[in-house]
Amino acid sequence: MSRLNVWENAEPGVKRKIFTPGQTIMMMEVHFEEGAEGYLHSHVHEQLSYCLEGKLEFTVNGEKAVISAGETIYIPSLAEHGCRALQKSKLLDTFTPLRQDLIE
Repeated sequence: MSRLNVWENAEPGVKRKIFTPGQTIMMMEVHFEEGAEGYLHSHVHEQLSYCLEGKLEFTVNGEKAVISAGETIYIPSLAEHGCRALQKSKLLDTFTPLRQDLIE
């Protein structure tokens, strides 16, 4: 269980802050040190990731894509995905429905 509105370590070199959610949508900010990885995983939630700063390489269902500051990537429900920070980076992730696994 994560605490809301508090920075916490997610993976080595990755920290996140989960914001107070709405009824069916939620956001979190994620900071990556250069070279840090968000490990491959999947969930039933749709996800939009907006790059606030830096440059990241995403893998979504085996396909690679690079996004930089000001760009977004869509991750469909159940898609296996992860990312690697090519530079020190910051993301704003949005999920629908709520990721109960993160907020309860």
